[in-house]
Amino acid sequence: MSSTTMRPGVATGERYRDLVAAAKEGGYALPAVNVTSSSTLNAVLEAASKTRSDIIVQLSNGGAQFYAGKGIEDDFQAKVIGAVSAARHIHLLAEHYGVCVVIHTDHANRPLIPWVEALIEHGEQFHRETGGPLYSSHMLDLSADDIDFNLGECARLLERMAKIDMSIEIELGVTGGEEDGVGADIDESADNSKLYTQPEDVLQAYELLAPIGHFSVAASFGNVHGVYKPGNVKLRPEILKNSQALIEKKMGTAHNPLHLVFHGGSGSEKAKIHEAVSYGVFKMNIDTDTQFAYSKPLKNYVDQNTRAFLHQIDPDDGTPYKKFYDPRKWTRECEQSMVARLEEAFEDLGSLGRSVARA
Repeated sequence: MSSTTMRPGVATGERYRDLVAAAKEGGYALPAVNVTSSSTLNAVLEAASKTRSDIIVQLSNGGAQFYAGKGIEDDFQAKVIGAVSAARHIHLLAEHYGVCVVIHTDHANRPLIPWVEALIEHGEQFHRETGGPLYSSHMLDLSADDIDFNLGECARLLERMAKIDMSIEIELGVTGGEEDGVGADIDESADNSKLYTQPEDVLQAYELLAPIGHFSVAASFGNVHGVYKPGNVKLRPEILKNSQALIEKKMGTAHNPLHLVFHGGSGSEKAKIHEAVSYGVFKMNIDTDTQFAYSKPLKNYVDQNTRAFLHQIDPDDGTPYKKFYDPRKWTRECEQSMVARLEEAFEDLGSLGRSVARA
């Protein structure tokens, strides 16, 4: 068991690297939860605090845009300032929840490289102001491109990010499904061989990126975004094991040198999750399941309080319904449902109650 301890709050730089090491040493992984609003963000922090478990909060480009508000006409600007606003929100609140919080951006494909570059620029400014970066890490998902372009761009950005003590997450192989405009729904009848990363590609990435700075790898082993009926896509965590073994052999490293990420965690078999974690996965993305958990209470609440959503004052007996349609009332039920789902995620990943934060 890891003996790592650190003060609660946002984990960047060395603190982030220590948190990753503690998870791998302890044989557990952290949920990386996509948020789209202060409500979903606060629910994630509440779940982490309630269970004494460290957490990764992440935003996609669309989630960041929604966080800023759909009323901003400049879509690109909204995606940038929404991501900045959410990160500053977390920096302000995280320590008060008593756990360690990683801040990360999710899938950014080739058209979204300028978004990541704009966030790095904000990170550089934040570093000048505070001595640390705004985000712990950014993801660059160029898995749909040629591997040389993919790794070349990742190296270019990591050189800049490393100067402000940031990490990068890359993707090798294609995680099936669609995630906020990146990717496409899988064809469950097609040949999905590209859903399995080749260990030789991982070795190529390690040789290029390890000398530059800290990085993690979202290697594909049949995982998909979203929840699909059983089909021809099968989870094969042994691919992760093979990649680790190749790096160890070729580079003479310690056990499980790669920092691995499990994308498309929603709906996955628990046994496969546990196996993946044993091969060095420290982070599992979860979005679809938490979206459903957040939304599910809405129907029950409206069904139970139908007249409150039709009338401010009951036309028959004059009953005022303000306390029922007040958004804080039903939004809170959504948050509590999301908290409960994340408690399950912490349990599945072995991180329940294992926060390294100490006041």
